[in-house]
Amino acid sequence: MRRKLAAGNWKMNGTSGSLTEADALAAAFAAPECDILLCPPATLIHRMSERLKDSAVMVGGQDCHMALSGAHTGDISAEMLTDAGASHVIVGHSERRADHCESDEMVRTKAETAHSQGLTAIICCGEALETREAGETLAHVGRQIAGSLPDGCTGDNTVVAYEPIWAIGTGKIPTLAEIGEVHDFIRAELVARFGAETGNAIRLLYGGSVKPGNASEIFAVSNVDGALVGGASLKAEDFGGIISALEGA
Repeated sequence: MRRKLAAGNWKMNGTSGSLTEADALAAAFAAPECDILLCPPATLIHRMSERLKDSAVMVGGQDCHMALSGAHTGDISAEMLTDAGASHVIVGHSERRADHCESDEMVRTKAETAHSQGLTAIICCGEALETREAGETLAHVGRQIAGSLPDGCTGDNTVVAYEPIWAIGTGKIPTLAEIGEVHDFIRAELVARFGAETGNAIRLLYGGSVKPGNASEIFAVSNVDGALVGGASLKAEDFGGIISALEGA
């Protein structure tokens, strides 16, 4: 059985005062029936990890550089994330791919670097609306999976997040059948590449306008092992509703 995971991506949101939301979440889920992860901006990782070190809530980063150190002004390395108290890191999010021109090869190298530092890499994939409308979703996601996942992926060091770009922060979501089709496809691709044991151990998250009101039905879909949540993870009450739905899935 794959343990469910609720991962919150705060993106470029949050200051010191926002740490009270993390405190409230930890207090509400002292012994959760799923894994809980918050990925705040880099400025908050160390302080959040210190505050949550005795709780069930884990802390992760939103990105890491391909290199462990060097002349890369403004970047953060996997080693730095580990040192700050992170256990996970998101790589290949569609916003990073678009805003920073990240290729599948770059994402794969970032995941390899994250693995080398003991971080679990949450590797993102997903299609734009025009790709969906052209009927090329599975081919596109398949290329991303093949190019972005390193050979050393296991159920312990890798999570895959499917986020249709057109559903992120828009309030729009694919139909449940569409979500299931992509998640089943990704599972089959993982099994074909890594074998049944590893391919079935890697958790698959859905992301894109997940809210307390629609979480239960999404979590009932085949091969959905949790969610990568954006805006709804900024408030403990909202994210808590999603976590509760996942616990009941």
